[in-house]
Amino acid sequence: MKIVMKVEVNCGKCRTKALQIATQVDGAEFVGFDEKHQDELVVTGKGVDAVKIVGALRKKVGKTSLISVEN
Repeated sequence: MKIVMKVEVNCGKCRTKALQIATQVDGAEFVGFDEKHQDELVVTGKGVDAVKIVGALRKKVGKTSLISVEN
């Protein structure tokens, strides 16, 4: 499963915090920002819950929107 989210981050500390939150989700195998679109966070893995990730990022980092979910 591949999940792509747009996260509004203004500083390096916020980017690190977003990565830490996304890696704590059960089933996440890869977490990183897209090279072409620096504000898009990509999470891949089995059984990853997109709603949990987006909710946690909105609560702790800021404005986050879900772009796509692929199996």
